[in-house]
Amino acid sequence: MKELKPNSYFVNGILIALAGAVCFSTKAIFVKLAYRDTSVDAITLLALRMVFSLPFFVISAYASSSKGSNVKFTGKQWIQIAIIGCLGYYISSLLDFLGLQFVTAGIERLILFIYPTLVLLMSAIFFKDKIKPIQWMALTITYLGLMLAFFGELDFHSSQNANFLLGSLFIFICAFTYAAYIVGSGRLIPLVGAAKFNSYAMSFASIGVLLHFFLTSDSSLLNLSGTVYTYSFLMAILSTVIPSYLVAESIKRIGSDNAAIVGSVGPVSTILIAYFLLQEQIFLFQLIGTTLILVGVLLIGRQKPGNAKI
Repeated sequence: MKELKPNSYFVNGILIALAGAVCFSTKAIFVKLAYRDTSVDAITLLALRMVFSLPFFVISAYASSSKGSNVKFTGKQWIQIAIIGCLGYYISSLLDFLGLQFVTAGIERLILFIYPTLVLLMSAIFFKDKIKPIQWMALTITYLGLMLAFFGELDFHSSQNANFLLGSLFIFICAFTYAAYIVGSGRLIPLVGAAKFNSYAMSFASIGVLLHFFLTSDSSLLNLSGTVYTYSFLMAILSTVIPSYLVAESIKRIGSDNAAIVGSVGPVSTILIAYFLLQEQIFLFQLIGTTLILVGVLLIGRQKPGNAKI
């Protein structure tokens, strides 16, 4: 098989990151559909998502550890992967599901996607990574677009919701924990491999979610409606398993900073999908914001492949 040139490797990483962001953006849609059509609560829905996801991650973890080229984790790496995995897909997901009870899918994505800024700042503060001028430019354009889209959403009924600020706070904190996951995974993936890291990190997160459910909930996962199971299964496959591997691979190819910025396309896809499936309105500010976000993503795609952390 012909080896990909560095430029193709980087460009493919951008495309993989975009695909992962779009898939991840469908999670909020499935959560809102479940809240709309059933009476399921946040922790039960999150537990079902992990029940359907866990078998895929366990099988993948076993397969990656059975390869002849497998390098065993050190004790420190086991602890780091467990902590990072729980931050990214247990704590962050729980906060996100709680917040989605009170805000629309569109506003959830817009608040959540402050995390690329946090990723760059965390990398600069803790690891002394230099923030490149093109990254500052891309961030400025991208977040100007996000702000415009945010205010377009605020013109709608969400700002009238008595619990709007509480839901926004949950998602704001979620952005911090997810940024920590992106930074941490960016340091570990080059050492242990993208697929292996993702499989074990997601397995730890799934176990954390299920322990939380069994310790705090009196309800059962066995007597719910078919609608709940359908949304949970689709969320597990389309919004969890597939995009988690796409994001891990994109981090390997283009680095955590660039992957986070490219992922800013997520709010755009969420707003569009929410319009068709949830009848959430789209406003002029959101359309202008969408354009600016895409410009920011394209700026990242124009970087030289040597800038990527491969």
